[in-house]
Amino acid sequence: MPYVFVSTQIRLESGPTNVGDEYSDPGLMIYLGARKTTMLGNNLTKHSSSEYHVDEPPRLVLDKLEKIGFRVLTMTGVGQTLVWCLHKETE
Repeated sequence: MPYVFVSTQIRLESGPTNVGDEYSDPGLMIYLGARKTTMLGNNLTKHSSSEYHVDEPPRLVLDKLEKIGFRVLTMTGVGQTLVWCLHKETE
């Protein structure tokens, strides 16, 4: 998948960092060392959803993603959340 969202809470800039959801590339999640958690009530169609998190701060996650070809497209703050959108060119 060529797009990835990375996010963290402003007060938690040192981690944990959200790096994916239930549709994320499993190989990429392994590369990042992410752990999958399931939360009840976040997905209206399934009554639960999964998210992938790492304990590292966003800067280290972004560095890892850059090493394998991802580039930041945009970054924003939404309420108390920081969100980065990254893209990797397909071959």
